[in-house]
Amino acid sequence: MSLVKRCRHSRAGVVPALLVGALALATTLVGGPATAAQQGTLHELAAAQGRYFGSATDNPELPDAAYAAILGSEFGQITPGNSMKWDTTEPAQGRFDFAKGDVVADFAQQHGQTVRGHTLVWHSQLPGWVGALPSAQVEAAMTNHITEEVTHYRGAVAAWDVVNEPFNEDGTFRTSPFHTAMGSDYIATALRTAHAADPDARLYLNDYNIEGLGAKSDAMYALASELIAEGVPLDGIGMQAHLAVQYGFPYQMRENMRRFADLGLDVAVTELDVRMRLPADAAKVTTQSSYYQQVVEACLAVERCVGITVWDYTDKYSWVPGTFPGEGAANLYDENLAPKPAHDAVRTALGGGDDGGGEDGDPGALKVRYRNSDGSGTDNQIKPGLQLVNTGGTAVSLSSVTVRYWFTGDNGASAYNSWCDWSPIDCSTVTHRVVAVATPVAGADHYLEVGFTTGTLAPGASTGEIQLRLNKADWSNFDESDDYSHDSGTSYADAAKITAYVGGELAWGIEP
Repeated sequence: MSLVKRCRHSRAGVVPALLVGALALATTLVGGPATAAQQGTLHELAAAQGRYFGSATDNPELPDAAYAAILGSEFGQITPGNSMKWDTTEPAQGRFDFAKGDVVADFAQQHGQTVRGHTLVWHSQLPGWVGALPSAQVEAAMTNHITEEVTHYRGAVAAWDVVNEPFNEDGTFRTSPFHTAMGSDYIATALRTAHAADPDARLYLNDYNIEGLGAKSDAMYALASELIAEGVPLDGIGMQAHLAVQYGFPYQMRENMRRFADLGLDVAVTELDVRMRLPADAAKVTTQSSYYQQVVEACLAVERCVGITVWDYTDKYSWVPGTFPGEGAANLYDENLAPKPAHDAVRTALGGGDDGGGEDGDPGALKVRYRNSDGSGTDNQIKPGLQLVNTGGTAVSLSSVTVRYWFTGDNGASAYNSWCDWSPIDCSTVTHRVVAVATPVAGADHYLEVGFTTGTLAPGASTGEIQLRLNKADWSNFDESDDYSHDSGTSYADAAKITAYVGGELAWGIEP
Protein backbone atom coordinates (compact mmCIF):
# COMPACT_ATOMS: atom_id res chain seq x y z
CA MET A 1 0.00 0.00 0.00
CA SER A 2 1.35 3.42 -0.86
CA LEU A 3 0.63 6.85 0.48
CA VAL A 4 -2.21 7.94 -1.79
CA LYS A 5 -2.96 11.10 0.17
CA ARG A 6 -0.90 13.17 2.53
CA CYS A 7 -2.39 15.58 5.02
CA ARG A 8 -0.61 18.40 6.81
CA HIS A 9 -0.94 18.16 10.60
CA SER A 10 -0.81 20.68 13.38
CA ARG A 11 2.76 21.64 14.34
CA ALA A 12 1.78 21.22 17.98
CA GLY A 13 1.37 17.51 17.34
CA VAL A 14 -2.22 17.51 18.70
CA VAL A 15 -4.95 16.18 16.43
CA PRO A 16 -7.15 19.08 15.22
CA ALA A 17 -10.71 19.27 16.49
CA LEU A 18 -12.19 18.09 13.18
CA LEU A 19 -10.12 14.90 13.35
CA VAL A 20 -11.07 14.33 16.97
CA GLY A 21 -14.71 14.64 15.95
CA ALA A 22 -14.17 12.01 13.30
CA LEU A 23 -13.22 9.42 15.90
CA ALA A 24 -15.84 7.22 17.54
CA LEU A 25 -17.87 9.37 19.92
CA ALA A 26 -17.89 6.84 22.72
CA THR A 27 -16.81 3.36 23.66
CA THR A 28 -17.91 1.19 26.54
CA LEU A 29 -14.88 -0.44 28.09
CA VAL A 30 -14.89 -2.58 31.18
CA GLY A 31 -11.66 -3.03 33.12
CA GLY A 32 -10.31 -3.10 36.61
CA PRO A 33 -12.41 -3.49 39.72
CA ALA A 34 -16.08 -2.50 39.57
CA THR A 35 -15.91 0.02 36.73
CA ALA A 36 -19.05 1.56 35.30
CA ALA A 37 -19.68 2.21 31.60
CA GLN A 38 -17.02 4.62 30.43
CA GLN A 39 -17.67 7.27 27.80
CA GLY A 40 -15.10 8.68 25.42
CA THR A 41 -11.84 7.26 24.17
CA LEU A 42 -8.48 7.82 25.81
CA HIS A 43 -7.57 10.19 23.00
CA GLU A 44 -10.82 12.15 23.27
CA LEU A 45 -10.24 12.59 26.99
CA ALA A 46 -6.66 13.71 26.33
CA ALA A 47 -7.74 16.03 23.51
CA ALA A 48 -10.14 17.73 25.92
CA GLN A 49 -7.02 18.52 27.98
CA GLY A 50 -5.10 19.79 24.93
CA ARG A 51 -3.04 16.61 24.58
CA TYR A 52 -2.98 13.52 22.38
CA PHE A 53 -2.99 9.91 23.56
CA GLY A 54 -1.41 7.40 21.21
CA SER A 55 -0.01 3.92 20.81
CA ALA A 56 2.91 2.33 19.05
CA THR A 57 2.07 -0.31 16.48
CA ASP A 58 3.81 -2.47 13.92
CA ASN A 59 3.02 -4.14 10.63
CA PRO A 60 2.60 -7.71 11.96
CA GLU A 61 -0.15 -6.52 14.31
CA LEU A 62 -2.32 -4.65 11.82
CA PRO A 63 -3.92 -7.73 10.17
CA ASP A 64 -5.37 -8.62 13.60
CA ALA A 65 -8.83 -7.13 13.07
CA ALA A 66 -9.80 -6.92 16.75
CA TYR A 67 -6.48 -5.28 17.61
CA ALA A 68 -6.74 -2.83 14.70
CA ALA A 69 -10.28 -1.84 15.65
CA ILE A 70 -9.17 -0.69 19.10
CA LEU A 71 -6.00 0.93 17.74
CA GLY A 72 -7.99 2.91 15.20
CA SER A 73 -10.73 4.06 17.56
CA GLU A 74 -9.15 4.52 21.00
CA PHE A 75 -5.97 6.38 20.05
CA GLY A 76 -5.35 9.63 18.18
CA GLN A 77 -1.66 9.12 17.37
CA ILE A 78 0.46 6.15 16.35
CA THR A 79 4.19 5.45 16.20
CA PRO A 80 5.58 2.65 14.00
CA GLY A 81 7.69 0.43 16.22
CA ASN A 82 10.14 -0.73 13.53
CA SER A 83 8.96 0.05 10.01
CA MET A 84 10.58 3.49 9.75
CA LYS A 85 13.95 2.49 11.23
CA TRP A 86 17.09 2.51 9.12
CA ASP A 87 17.46 -1.26 8.67
CA THR A 88 13.97 -1.39 7.16
CA THR A 89 13.95 1.80 5.09
CA GLU A 90 17.49 1.64 3.64
CA PRO A 91 18.72 -1.96 3.94
CA ALA A 92 21.35 -1.38 1.25
CA GLN A 93 23.04 1.95 0.65
CA GLY A 94 20.96 4.09 -1.66
CA ARG A 95 18.14 1.50 -1.95
CA PHE A 96 15.10 2.76 -0.07
CA ASP A 97 12.01 0.77 0.84
CA PHE A 98 9.16 2.64 2.53
CA ALA A 99 6.44 0.05 1.95
CA LYS A 100 6.03 -1.02 5.58
CA GLY A 101 6.05 2.54 6.89
CA ASP A 102 3.50 3.52 4.25
CA VAL A 103 1.10 0.89 5.60
CA VAL A 104 1.26 2.46 9.07
CA ALA A 105 0.96 6.00 7.73
CA ASP A 106 -2.03 5.06 5.58
CA PHE A 107 -3.73 3.39 8.56
CA ALA A 108 -3.27 6.59 10.53
CA GLN A 109 -4.70 8.74 7.75
CA GLN A 110 -7.72 6.47 7.39
CA HIS A 111 -8.43 6.78 11.12
CA GLY A 112 -7.76 10.50 11.57
CA GLN A 113 -4.54 9.93 13.51
CA THR A 114 -1.22 11.74 13.57
CA VAL A 115 2.04 9.85 13.10
CA ARG A 116 5.28 10.12 15.02
CA GLY A 117 8.22 9.01 12.89
CA HIS A 118 10.61 6.68 14.70
CA THR A 119 13.54 6.94 14.22
CA LEU A 120 16.03 8.55 11.83
CA VAL A 121 19.41 8.21 13.60
CA TRP A 122 20.03 5.48 16.19
CA HIS A 123 22.98 3.33 17.13
CA SER A 124 20.82 0.20 16.97
CA GLN A 125 18.94 -1.56 14.14
CA LEU A 126 21.39 -0.22 11.59
CA PRO A 127 22.09 -2.25 8.45
CA GLY A 128 25.60 -3.61 8.41
CA TRP A 129 26.75 -1.33 5.63
CA VAL A 130 26.49 1.76 7.85
CA GLY A 131 28.97 0.46 10.42
CA ALA A 132 31.30 -0.65 7.61
CA LEU A 133 31.57 2.83 6.09
CA PRO A 134 34.82 4.75 6.43
CA SER A 135 34.32 7.61 8.90
CA ALA A 136 34.73 10.18 6.13
CA GLN A 137 31.60 8.82 4.41
CA VAL A 138 29.29 8.57 7.39
CA GLU A 139 27.98 12.15 7.41
CA ALA A 140 26.97 12.04 3.75
CA ALA A 141 25.22 8.71 4.27
CA MET A 142 23.39 10.04 7.32
CA THR A 143 22.21 13.27 5.70
CA ASN A 144 21.11 11.43 2.55
CA HIS A 145 19.15 8.90 4.60
CA ILE A 146 17.39 11.62 6.62
CA THR A 147 16.61 13.68 3.52
CA GLU A 148 15.13 10.75 1.60
CA GLU A 149 12.98 9.47 4.45
CA VAL A 150 11.69 12.78 5.77
CA THR A 151 10.94 13.98 2.23
CA HIS A 152 9.01 10.79 1.50
CA TYR A 153 6.81 11.31 4.57
CA ARG A 154 6.57 15.07 4.33
CA GLY A 155 3.07 16.07 5.37
CA ALA A 156 2.21 12.57 6.63
CA VAL A 157 4.46 12.54 9.72
CA ALA A 158 3.79 15.25 12.29
CA ALA A 159 6.89 14.71 14.44
CA TRP A 160 10.17 12.82 14.18
CA ASP A 161 12.44 11.20 16.73
CA VAL A 162 15.42 12.53 14.81
CA VAL A 163 18.13 11.20 17.13
CA ASN A 164 17.30 8.32 19.43
CA GLU A 165 19.16 7.39 22.63
CA PRO A 166 22.31 9.53 22.26
CA PHE A 167 23.44 9.10 25.89
CA ASN A 168 24.85 6.46 28.21
CA GLU A 169 23.42 6.18 31.72
CA ASP A 170 26.17 8.40 33.17
CA GLY A 171 25.40 11.20 30.72
CA THR A 172 28.33 10.59 28.36
CA PHE A 173 27.65 10.30 24.65
CA ARG A 174 26.93 6.79 23.44
CA THR A 175 29.33 5.24 20.94
CA SER A 176 27.85 4.96 17.44
CA PRO A 177 29.12 5.23 13.88
CA PHE A 178 27.80 8.78 13.86
CA HIS A 179 29.50 9.91 17.05
CA THR A 180 32.72 8.19 16.04
CA ALA A 181 32.75 10.01 12.71
CA MET A 182 31.44 13.44 13.73
CA GLY A 183 31.51 13.72 17.50
CA SER A 184 28.43 15.21 19.11
CA ASP A 185 28.01 17.52 16.09
CA TYR A 186 26.17 14.69 14.36
CA ILE A 187 23.08 15.62 16.40
CA ALA A 188 22.90 19.22 15.18
CA THR A 189 23.60 18.06 11.62
CA ALA A 190 20.79 15.51 11.80
CA LEU A 191 18.31 18.10 13.11
CA ARG A 192 19.22 20.66 10.47
CA THR A 193 18.91 18.06 7.73
CA ALA A 194 15.48 16.91 8.90
CA HIS A 195 14.24 20.49 9.15
CA ALA A 196 15.37 21.22 5.59
CA ALA A 197 13.47 18.17 4.34
CA ASP A 198 10.22 19.07 6.15
CA PRO A 199 10.14 22.49 7.86
CA ASP A 200 6.71 21.76 9.34
CA ALA A 201 7.58 18.53 11.15
CA ARG A 202 8.31 18.74 14.87
CA LEU A 203 11.83 17.52 15.61
CA TYR A 204 12.74 15.66 18.81
CA LEU A 205 15.60 14.06 20.66
CA ASN A 206 14.38 10.86 22.30
CA ASP A 207 15.86 8.73 25.10
CA TYR A 208 15.02 6.41 27.99
CA ASN A 209 15.76 6.97 31.69
CA ILE A 210 15.53 10.74 31.24
CA GLU A 211 12.02 10.94 32.73
CA GLY A 212 13.25 12.03 36.16
CA LEU A 213 16.08 14.20 37.39
CA GLY A 214 19.51 12.57 37.16
CA ALA A 215 22.79 12.42 35.28
CA LYS A 216 21.26 11.28 32.01
CA SER A 217 18.48 13.88 31.96
CA ASP A 218 21.01 16.54 33.01
CA ALA A 219 23.09 15.63 29.96
CA MET A 220 20.04 15.89 27.71
CA TYR A 221 19.16 19.24 29.26
CA ALA A 222 22.69 20.55 28.69
CA LEU A 223 22.63 19.34 25.07
CA ALA A 224 19.22 20.88 24.42
CA SER A 225 20.35 24.18 25.92
CA GLU A 226 23.44 24.20 23.72
CA LEU A 227 21.48 23.39 20.57
CA ILE A 228 18.95 26.13 21.25
CA ALA A 229 21.74 28.65 21.87
CA GLU A 230 23.24 27.70 18.51
CA GLY A 231 19.93 28.12 16.68
CA VAL A 232 19.60 24.44 15.81
CA PRO A 233 15.98 23.48 14.92
CA LEU A 234 14.95 21.44 17.95
CA ASP A 235 11.28 21.41 18.92
CA GLY A 236 11.03 18.91 21.73
CA ILE A 237 12.32 16.15 23.98
CA GLY A 238 10.88 12.66 23.94
CA MET A 239 10.91 10.79 27.26
CA GLN A 240 10.44 7.11 26.49
CA ALA A 241 9.21 6.10 29.98
CA HIS A 242 9.83 2.35 29.88
CA LEU A 243 9.14 1.98 33.60
CA ALA A 244 9.13 -0.99 35.97
CA VAL A 245 7.30 -1.38 39.27
CA GLN A 246 10.39 -2.86 40.96
CA TYR A 247 12.56 0.21 40.29
CA GLY A 248 10.43 3.02 41.69
CA PHE A 249 8.85 5.98 39.95
CA PRO A 250 11.18 8.50 38.24
CA TYR A 251 12.43 11.16 40.63
CA GLN A 252 10.62 14.50 40.19
CA MET A 253 9.28 13.74 36.74
CA ARG A 254 7.04 16.79 36.67
CA GLU A 255 9.86 19.14 37.62
CA ASN A 256 12.10 17.54 35.00
CA MET A 257 9.48 18.03 32.28
CA ARG A 258 9.02 21.61 33.36
CA ARG A 259 12.69 22.53 33.04
CA PHE A 260 12.73 21.38 29.41
CA ALA A 261 9.49 23.28 28.79
CA ASP A 262 11.11 26.37 30.29
CA LEU A 263 13.70 26.15 27.49
CA GLY A 264 10.84 26.68 25.04
CA LEU A 265 10.65 22.99 24.09
CA ASP A 266 7.72 20.64 23.86
CA VAL A 267 7.86 17.43 25.90
CA ALA A 268 6.28 14.14 24.89
CA VAL A 269 6.04 10.79 26.66
CA THR A 270 6.89 8.60 23.70
CA GLU A 271 7.11 4.91 24.67
CA LEU A 272 5.25 4.42 27.95
CA ASP A 273 4.86 1.00 29.51
CA VAL A 274 5.20 -0.28 33.08
CA ARG A 275 6.55 -3.82 33.34
CA MET A 276 6.71 -6.10 36.35
CA ARG A 277 8.33 -9.37 37.38
CA LEU A 278 5.88 -12.17 36.69
CA PRO A 279 3.60 -13.47 37.96
CA ALA A 280 1.52 -10.37 38.48
CA ASP A 281 -0.18 -9.90 41.84
CA ALA A 282 -2.54 -7.35 43.33
CA ALA A 283 0.22 -5.18 44.80
CA LYS A 284 2.16 -5.04 41.52
CA VAL A 285 -0.98 -4.22 39.57
CA THR A 286 -1.84 -1.43 41.99
CA THR A 287 1.67 0.01 41.72
CA GLN A 288 1.55 -0.25 37.93
CA SER A 289 -1.75 1.63 37.83
CA SER A 290 -0.27 4.29 40.09
CA TYR A 291 2.75 4.73 37.80
CA TYR A 292 0.58 5.14 34.72
CA GLN A 293 -1.59 7.63 36.55
CA GLN A 294 1.40 9.63 37.79
CA VAL A 295 2.83 9.90 34.27
CA VAL A 296 -0.46 11.27 32.97
CA GLU A 297 -0.73 13.67 35.89
CA ALA A 298 2.81 14.91 35.30
CA CYS A 299 2.09 15.55 31.62
CA LEU A 300 -1.16 17.38 32.37
CA ALA A 301 0.64 19.57 34.91
CA VAL A 302 3.16 20.84 32.33
CA GLU A 303 1.57 22.95 29.61
CA ARG A 304 4.12 22.03 26.96
CA CYS A 305 3.76 18.29 27.49
CA VAL A 306 1.90 17.65 24.25
CA GLY A 307 0.91 14.03 24.68
CA ILE A 308 1.55 10.43 25.67
CA THR A 309 2.19 7.34 23.56
CA VAL A 310 2.07 3.86 25.07
CA TRP A 311 4.51 1.35 23.57
CA ASP A 312 1.72 -0.68 22.08
CA TYR A 313 -1.44 -0.83 24.09
CA THR A 314 -1.74 -4.58 24.65
CA ASP A 315 0.34 -7.29 26.31
CA LYS A 316 -0.43 -9.42 23.25
CA TYR A 317 2.19 -7.53 21.25
CA SER A 318 4.49 -6.23 23.98
CA TRP A 319 8.24 -6.14 23.44
CA VAL A 320 8.92 -6.68 27.13
CA PRO A 321 8.88 -10.51 27.54
CA GLY A 322 11.33 -10.96 24.68
CA THR A 323 13.73 -8.36 26.08
CA PHE A 324 13.39 -8.84 29.85
CA PRO A 325 12.98 -12.57 30.60
CA GLY A 326 10.56 -13.19 33.43
CA GLU A 327 8.94 -9.78 33.10
CA GLY A 328 5.82 -8.56 31.31
CA ALA A 329 2.18 -7.52 31.82
CA ALA A 330 3.35 -3.99 30.99
CA ASN A 331 0.49 -2.52 28.98
CA LEU A 332 -2.98 -1.04 29.37
CA TYR A 333 -4.78 -4.04 27.83
CA ASP A 334 -4.17 -7.72 28.48
CA GLU A 335 -3.36 -10.42 25.92
CA ASN A 336 -7.09 -10.83 25.18
CA LEU A 337 -7.42 -7.10 24.40
CA ALA A 338 -9.35 -6.44 27.61
CA PRO A 339 -8.58 -3.20 29.50
CA LYS A 340 -6.71 -3.61 32.78
CA PRO A 341 -6.81 -1.55 36.02
CA ALA A 342 -4.03 0.64 34.59
CA HIS A 343 -6.43 1.64 31.82
CA ASP A 344 -8.92 2.85 34.42
CA ALA A 345 -6.14 4.75 36.19
CA VAL A 346 -5.26 6.57 32.96
CA ARG A 347 -8.92 7.41 32.35
CA THR A 348 -9.22 8.77 35.87
CA ALA A 349 -6.12 10.93 35.45
CA LEU A 350 -7.50 12.27 32.16
CA GLY A 351 -10.76 13.22 33.86
CA GLY A 352 -12.82 10.34 32.52
CA GLY A 353 -13.56 8.34 35.67
CA ASP A 354 -16.93 7.28 36.95
CA ASP A 355 -19.24 10.26 37.30
CA GLY A 356 -20.96 8.80 40.33
CA GLY A 357 -20.06 9.69 43.84
CA GLY A 358 -22.66 10.76 46.32
CA GLU A 359 -21.94 13.07 49.19
CA ASP A 360 -18.71 11.36 50.20
CA GLY A 361 -17.30 11.47 46.67
CA ASP A 362 -16.02 8.56 44.59
CA PRO A 363 -14.30 6.04 46.87
CA GLY A 364 -12.06 4.96 44.00
CA ALA A 365 -10.71 8.48 43.53
CA LEU A 366 -8.57 8.67 46.68
CA LYS A 367 -4.92 7.70 46.83
CA VAL A 368 -2.30 7.59 49.58
CA ARG A 369 1.26 8.84 49.20
CA TYR A 370 3.96 7.97 51.75
CA ARG A 371 7.50 8.74 52.71
CA ASN A 372 9.67 7.30 55.46
CA SER A 373 10.43 10.09 57.94
CA ASP A 374 12.62 7.93 60.19
CA GLY A 375 16.34 7.60 59.60
CA SER A 376 16.52 4.29 61.44
CA GLY A 377 14.36 1.22 60.98
CA THR A 378 15.46 -0.31 64.27
CA ASP A 379 14.88 2.46 66.81
CA ASN A 380 11.96 2.90 69.19
CA GLN A 381 9.64 4.89 66.92
CA ILE A 382 7.86 4.52 63.57
CA LYS A 383 7.43 7.80 61.66
CA PRO A 384 5.30 7.56 58.55
CA GLY A 385 4.63 10.71 56.54
CA LEU A 386 1.32 10.49 54.67
CA GLN A 387 -0.56 12.52 52.08
CA LEU A 388 -4.05 11.93 50.72
CA VAL A 389 -4.84 13.06 47.18
CA ASN A 390 -8.30 13.29 45.59
CA THR A 391 -7.81 12.18 41.99
CA GLY A 392 -11.50 12.28 41.12
CA GLY A 393 -13.98 14.88 39.99
CA THR A 394 -16.05 15.21 43.19
CA ALA A 395 -15.18 16.38 46.68
CA VAL A 396 -14.41 13.82 49.39
CA SER A 397 -15.55 14.38 52.97
CA LEU A 398 -12.52 13.67 55.14
CA SER A 399 -14.72 12.66 58.06
CA SER A 400 -15.64 9.57 56.03
CA VAL A 401 -11.99 8.62 55.43
CA THR A 402 -9.69 6.33 57.41
CA VAL A 403 -6.16 5.23 56.54
CA ARG A 404 -4.24 2.20 57.84
CA TYR A 405 -0.46 1.86 58.05
CA TRP A 406 0.31 -1.84 58.68
CA PHE A 407 3.28 -2.92 60.84
CA THR A 408 4.58 -5.52 63.30
CA GLY A 409 4.96 -4.75 67.00
CA ASP A 410 7.82 -7.21 67.51
CA ASN A 411 8.71 -7.72 71.20
CA GLY A 412 7.94 -5.44 74.12
CA ALA A 413 4.83 -3.72 75.41
CA SER A 414 1.46 -4.28 73.74
CA ALA A 415 0.24 -0.75 74.54
CA TYR A 416 1.06 2.10 72.13
CA ASN A 417 1.18 5.87 71.96
CA SER A 418 0.66 7.81 68.74
CA TRP A 419 1.01 11.44 67.68
CA CYS A 420 0.38 13.78 64.81
CA ASP A 421 3.42 16.07 64.93
CA TRP A 422 2.47 18.48 62.13
CA SER A 423 0.13 18.93 59.20
CA PRO A 424 -1.09 21.92 57.14
CA ILE A 425 -4.67 20.75 57.77
CA ASP A 426 -3.98 21.09 61.54
CA CYS A 427 -3.25 18.07 63.70
CA SER A 428 -6.26 18.91 65.85
CA THR A 429 -8.43 17.56 63.00
CA VAL A 430 -6.42 14.33 62.68
CA THR A 431 -7.29 11.28 64.79
CA HIS A 432 -4.88 8.38 65.28
CA ARG A 433 -4.77 5.12 67.18
CA VAL A 434 -2.95 1.78 67.06
CA VAL A 435 -5.15 -1.30 66.56
CA ALA A 436 -4.17 -4.95 66.97
CA VAL A 437 -5.00 -7.12 63.94
CA ALA A 438 -7.50 -9.82 64.88
CA THR A 439 -5.72 -12.40 62.73
CA PRO A 440 -2.06 -11.38 62.31
CA VAL A 441 -0.38 -12.02 58.98
CA ALA A 442 3.20 -11.73 57.78
CA GLY A 443 4.28 -8.11 58.11
CA ALA A 444 1.20 -6.96 59.97
CA ASP A 445 -0.03 -7.66 63.47
CA HIS A 446 -1.03 -4.01 64.12
CA TYR A 447 -2.00 -0.97 62.13
CA LEU A 448 -1.90 2.75 62.79
CA GLU A 449 -5.36 4.03 61.90
CA VAL A 450 -5.66 7.69 60.91
CA GLY A 451 -8.95 9.56 60.60
CA PHE A 452 -10.29 13.10 60.40
CA THR A 453 -12.85 15.00 62.42
CA THR A 454 -13.70 17.52 59.72
CA GLY A 455 -12.69 18.88 56.34
CA THR A 456 -13.33 18.33 52.64
CA LEU A 457 -10.81 17.32 50.00
CA ALA A 458 -11.65 19.05 46.73
CA PRO A 459 -11.05 17.40 43.32
CA GLY A 460 -7.33 17.42 42.61
CA ALA A 461 -6.48 18.56 46.14
CA SER A 462 -4.06 17.05 48.65
CA THR A 463 -4.07 17.11 52.44
CA GLY A 464 -0.39 17.98 52.32
CA GLU A 465 2.01 16.17 54.60
CA ILE A 466 0.71 14.55 57.77
CA GLN A 467 3.67 13.79 60.04
CA LEU A 468 2.83 10.82 62.26
CA ARG A 469 4.70 8.97 64.96
CA LEU A 470 4.09 5.99 67.21
CA ASN A 471 5.93 4.08 69.93
CA LYS A 472 5.36 1.27 72.40
CA ALA A 473 4.55 2.21 75.97
CA ASP A 474 7.90 0.82 77.16
CA TRP A 475 9.80 2.52 74.31
CA SER A 476 11.30 -0.78 73.17
CA ASN A 477 12.69 -0.98 69.65
CA PHE A 478 11.02 -1.98 66.40
CA ASP A 479 12.39 -3.88 63.42
CA GLU A 480 10.62 -2.21 60.51
CA SER A 481 12.37 -4.22 57.78
CA ASP A 482 9.55 -6.79 57.61
CA ASP A 483 6.64 -4.37 58.13
CA TYR A 484 4.02 -4.59 55.38
CA SER A 485 3.63 -0.83 54.82
CA HIS A 486 7.23 0.19 55.45
CA ASP A 487 9.39 1.51 52.63
CA SER A 488 12.78 3.17 52.78
CA GLY A 489 11.93 5.94 50.31
CA THR A 490 12.32 9.43 51.75
CA SER A 491 10.43 11.20 48.93
CA TYR A 492 6.67 10.97 48.60
CA ALA A 493 5.43 8.19 46.31
CA ASP A 494 2.14 6.37 45.83
CA ALA A 495 1.86 3.63 48.47
CA ALA A 496 -0.04 0.51 47.43
CA LYS A 497 0.56 -1.16 50.82
CA ILE A 498 -1.13 1.59 52.84
CA THR A 499 -4.90 1.29 52.66
CA ALA A 500 -7.56 4.01 52.63
CA TYR A 501 -11.28 3.64 53.17
CA VAL A 502 -14.18 5.94 52.34
CA GLY A 503 -17.34 5.21 54.32
CA GLY A 504 -15.79 1.90 55.32
CA GLU A 505 -15.24 0.86 51.68
CA LEU A 506 -11.70 0.10 50.52
CA ALA A 507 -10.73 2.97 48.20
CA TRP A 508 -6.99 2.55 47.86
CA GLY A 509 -4.29 -0.03 48.42
CA ILE A 510 -4.01 -3.74 49.05
CA GLU A 511 -4.66 -5.14 52.50
CA PRO A 512 -2.05 -7.60 53.80
